[in-house]
Amino acid sequence: MMSMKAILYMAITPSGYVAKENDDTSFVSRQSWESFDSLSKKAGNLIIGRRTFEISLQDNTFPYPNRFNIVMIHDKVENKWGENVLFTDKSPKEVLKILEEKGFETAFIGGGGSINSAFMRERLIDEIYLDVESKLFGKGIQLFSPNDFEFNLELLETKNLNASTIQLHYKVI
Repeated sequence: MMSMKAILYMAITPSGYVAKENDDTSFVSRQSWESFDSLSKKAGNLIIGRRTFEISLQDNTFPYPNRFNIVMIHDKVENKWGENVLFTDKSPKEVLKILEEKGFETAFIGGGGSINSAFMRERLIDEIYLDVESKLFGKGIQLFSPNDFEFNLELLETKNLNASTIQLHYKVI
């Protein structure tokens, strides 16, 4: 295990979805976005996958300012955003090494499901923040794409972000 700390941060439904099938995340509260924004800025970086990148482009939120943006993607993408953006098809371990070489102490993973699973499968995630929103739907994109891993978690903290959103902060054992 590297000395770098890796944090996974996601807003989810009680049924474990991070988005609807059409990538809709409108159920995520403003307070959850603010918490995500603040913690990823503190880390100074953000690791996302192809779908999250495409959604961020449509939302005009990419690249996330005041952060080094890493997009884990297999397609070739022209980087029109400069040195604060890296498109890579490297493994999760190699991505953490890149961040470490750039002087970061914390890696901040912002999804989605396949990126989350890739980091979990390689035992690279140290802490998980889950903002549980008060919305239920039966189909969508899961927190983790189906994969072969199992971990125990230690609950470090719970806090209310608003009247109906609770944040769970776990340490991965």
